[in-house]
Amino acid sequence: MPKTFLQGLFFTIVMAFIMVYAMICYNIALSTGGMTNQVFLMAFGEMKIMWPVAIILEMTIVEKLSGMLAGRVINENMAPIAIIVIRSSMIVCLMCPIMSFIATLLFKNAGSEIIAVWLQTCVFNFPMALCWQIFFAGPLGRLIFRNCMKLVPTAEVVTE
Repeated sequence: MPKTFLQGLFFTIVMAFIMVYAMICYNIALSTGGMTNQVFLMAFGEMKIMWPVAIILEMTIVEKLSGMLAGRVINENMAPIAIIVIRSSMIVCLMCPIMSFIATLLFKNAGSEIIAVWLQTCVFNFPMALCWQIFFAGPLGRLIFRNCMKLVPTAEVVTE
């Protein structure tokens, strides 16, 4: 997993793309009555806004806060997969309401019903975001990260 700031940034960019794109497709499909091939293209319109927002939120607020929350549950005797699931779940618990709120403001035309529409959006998004993160996006993002890091040469320490 990421060990430097640049590795963390790369991992965040990859994970944010996978999560945001899928969640935008999901929300467009909900609002249009179902999944079609057109949804995959329509999602790129919202990606221009939501992907950078997700990266900034993750790097500035969510990463640290989710780590603190996960740290209250994680202990050294846990299996690595349990630690991954807990950390991923904490990220979803924070990102889902925040991103749902931003999407509600920008794309839902909620008007005076903004709180109700935001809560409904959270309720619809949370199960999808949690399952997508744990079963698909997380494993795919870690696979991409590991394979890309194999391509990057590491600096060797020369001692004389």
